[in-house]
Amino acid sequence: MAFIKYITDIEFDFGAVATLPASCAAHGISKPLVVTDAGIKAAGLLDKVLAHLGTLPVVVFDQTPSNPTEAAVRAASDLYISQGCDGIVALGGGSSIDCAKGVAILATHGGVLTTYATIEGGSPKITNQVAPIIAIPTTAGTGSEVARGAIVIVNDGRKLGFHSWYLVPKVAICDPELTVGLPPMLTAATGMDAVAHCMETFMAAPFNPPADGIALDGLTRAWAHIEEATNNGTNLEARRHMMSASMQGAMAFQKGLGCVHSLSHSLGGVSPRLHHGTLNAMFLPAVIAFNASSESVQREQRLQRMAQAMGLAGAHQLGDAIKDMNQRLGLPSGLGAMGVQTGQFNAVIAGALADHCHATNPRIASTDDYQAMLHDSM
Repeated sequence: MAFIKYITDIEFDFGAVATLPASCAAHGISKPLVVTDAGIKAAGLLDKVLAHLGTLPVVVFDQTPSNPTEAAVRAASDLYISQGCDGIVALGGGSSIDCAKGVAILATHGGVLTTYATIEGGSPKITNQVAPIIAIPTTAGTGSEVARGAIVIVNDGRKLGFHSWYLVPKVAICDPELTVGLPPMLTAATGMDAVAHCMETFMAAPFNPPADGIALDGLTRAWAHIEEATNNGTNLEARRHMMSASMQGAMAFQKGLGCVHSLSHSLGGVSPRLHHGTLNAMFLPAVIAFNASSESVQREQRLQRMAQAMGLAGAHQLGDAIKDMNQRLGLPSGLGAMGVQTGQFNAVIAGALADHCHATNPRIASTDDYQAMLHDSM
């Protein structure tokens, strides 16, 4: 049976960050913990957001790592509890927002974070007692501001997903102006993350026509505007379309993802320094080729429909088009250029087979299939 749910309140506009005080008041947040990172602070975005909160008492945790870890979640949770906070403002990219979701769990539920991981059967243990979150994205990539999940590297080194409808932020404040200062390479990498979300959820096996429509429109926007947003970061219209594509990809991927993400989650755990969006860009061509023989992909003409959304002549051009786009954006040519070694493959494959995205790929991958996709992505 298909389950379809869309529940997030979204403030989307230039200058939307000004709505933050009203959102805090609406959800009973009188002393928020702002979860962000050092880069956001250095860029002046933290001060810009705090200025809107006026005299509201605020506690700041600005040590979110580039890939959120259980240690960071624990440190921020301890701060939340010790300072008597009653809600969270997540400010940053997917790392800060995912870290905030981990805090929302741990600060109100206690115990060990792994207890609540999806593949450990932890989702039902996440209750409506989670701390309320208001999410303000500063990148256009993960879409975590409208998603029910978080990805965190836990203490044993695994990169695990945490999923619950209670983790959906109460409000997503999507202000494209906050992405204007994003460096070109980060714009490109996060932008390809949005492309991957839209493409992979469109190919995913579950039945969810609304998600398909949202994903296809998001792909159209992202593919048309990612180069301009990367090359001319002050183009507000390009920034607006990329933020929308990011939001749409995450709204849609409640349907499920697939091998791109099972591989990137696993490899990101094996090598935490690697950027998630860049990994997705590297894996997309091989996974699309693997999915091409899927019965559901063929029946629904999913590759052809994506090609049309991207302005391509046919589905046969998809893989090369993505590789060409990666090159034009200045992204790596493959996993090898990112320092990935074939000796890491066995660990990556083991993680991919156990990942929560593995089962929703339109064609279930075997160990040999994952081995081939890794080699093709080098």
